Amino acid sequence: MSAPDHNWERRADAVLGIAASALLMMLMTLTFVDVVARYLFNRPIRGGFEVTELLLLVLIFAGLPLVSHADEHVTMDFIDRLLGGRARRWLNAIVNAVVAAIFAFMAWQMVIRAGRISSYGDATDVLRIPYGPFVYFMAATLALAALIHLYKVYDPGRPRGGGESGT
Repeated sequence: MSAPDHNWERRADAVLGIAASALLMMLMTLTFVDVVARYLFNRPIRGGFEVTELLLLVLIFAGLPLVSHADEHVTMDFIDRLLGGRARRWLNAIVNAVVAAIFAFMAWQMVIRAGRISSYGDATDVLRIPYGPFVYFMAATLALAALIHLYKVYDPGRPRGGGESGT
């Protein structure tokens, strides 16, 4: 991945990279302490599994807009090799439009699901952490990823991901 073009992009990447690193560190620490407490002292951390699940959810969905912005989604470029530059740009715009529509649809469905979950008061079993805010977070990150792909339809810029290397 090459460096972002704008200063604000570099700062956003750095902040989000630090946040992702902190989440990973929390996950590793929680898992380590839970395993040690479980097997050495026969006293697992109460709700440790639930917190791990929720931290993984946040980590994965927070990374989705970053991956979209950096053009780091998994791609198959066997068609790109057959196309010229202009056709490749059109194909890229079409793909970004389709992905934006899919992410927007998923975000809309997540908002509906989050409202339903919140109205039921669904929460984790042990710690009773409500699921609603996490599902709204999922919807927000899907919507942000959709907006990023929609932006790329009109301003594709240069590819920054690994798409040109035959991945």
